[in-house]
Amino acid sequence: MQAVQVSGPPEPPVLEATDASQFAGLFDAVVGAIGEVLVGKPDAIRLALICLLSEGHLLLEDVPGTGKTTLAKALATTVNGTSARIQFTPDLLPSDVTGVTIWDQSVGAFVFHPGPVFASIVLADEINRASPKTQSALLEVMEESAVTVDGVTRPVGAPFMVIGTQNPIEQAGTYRLPEAQLDRFQIRTSVGHPDEDAAVAILAAVGTRADRPAVRPMLNPAAVGDLVDQASRVYVDTSILRYITQLVQASRVADGVTLGVSQRGAIALLRTSRTLAASRGRHFVVPDDVKALAEPVLAHRISIDPEAEYGGLTAAAVVTEVLHAVAPPRGAG
Repeated sequence: MQAVQVSGPPEPPVLEATDASQFAGLFDAVVGAIGEVLVGKPDAIRLALICLLSEGHLLLEDVPGTGKTTLAKALATTVNGTSARIQFTPDLLPSDVTGVTIWDQSVGAFVFHPGPVFASIVLADEINRASPKTQSALLEVMEESAVTVDGVTRPVGAPFMVIGTQNPIEQAGTYRLPEAQLDRFQIRTSVGHPDEDAAVAILAAVGTRADRPAVRPMLNPAAVGDLVDQASRVYVDTSILRYITQLVQASRVADGVTLGVSQRGAIALLRTSRTLAASRGRHFVVPDDVKALAEPVLAHRISIDPEAEYGGLTAAAVVTEVLHAVAPPRGAG
C-alpha cells in the first residue's frame, strides 16, 4: 500500500520588499497629513498609526490641553472613519458607553440604541475618572470588537480603535485602571507639550475656527484592512520570537516587580514590531524594531512593588534593565 503524505496548512504569504516600500510611503504620508494639525509631534502620531494598523488600542497618559482629542479626530478623519468622544466622569454608566435597549411602543418591540463606542476611533477621555464598573464596559469591545447588550452581541465594525486618555494618578478624583484594562491597551505613550519652535508655529497659525487646517481623508476602511494584512505578513525570524519571549519572561522575575508582562503583551510587541518594520520599508523584523517599541508596549503592563516604587523604581526603568540584560539575536531578519 502506498503511503499517503499528509501536508500541514499552507504557509501564509510573506510581505514582499516592494509592498513594504509602498507601505512605508503611505504610512509617512498619513503621518504628514496628521502632522499638519498636530504640530511637532511626529513620534506620537507614528505610535498611534502603528497601533491602528496593528489592530490595537492606545493609552495616552498626559495632562489636559496637549492635543489628545486633536490626534484622535485627525486619525479618524484620515482613515475616513467616524469618531466619538466619551467624557468619563464618576456618574457615567456602562450603558452610556455601550448603548441600551429601550422599548419602542410604536413598533411594539425593544430597539437597541448604540452607544458612542460604535465608531472607528473612540476617544475615552479621562478614562480613570470613571468608576471601575464603567471602565469595565470597555473590556469586551477592546478584546472582541463587539458589544453584548441583553444577550445580543453586536460587532462595532472595522477599523476600530480606542484611544484612552488618563490623568496622572496623583490627581484627585481618579481611579487606578485595573491590570486587565491596562493589558488591553497595546501601546501607552504621551503627546506632551510642544517644543519652543512648534509652540511658536502653533501660536502663529491661531485664527478663527474656519481658518484651522483640515485633515483630508487618505484611506478608506478597506485600505486600512489591506495595510493591516500587509503588516501581518512581515517576516519574523524564530530568533526574534525567542528574543521577545525572553524579554517578557525577564520582566516577570525582575527585582521589585509584582506583575510582569503577560503573553498578550508579547503578542502586542510582535504585532507592533511587524508594523514598525513595514513603516520603515522593510519586509522583515530586526531587533531594533523590538527595542524601539519595548517601553511603549510593555511598561504599562508591569506592576511595581510599593516599597520599590517608593524607592524610585519605575516600570520604564524595568524595561530598560531587561533590554540590557537580554542579548538581542545577531543576524536575524
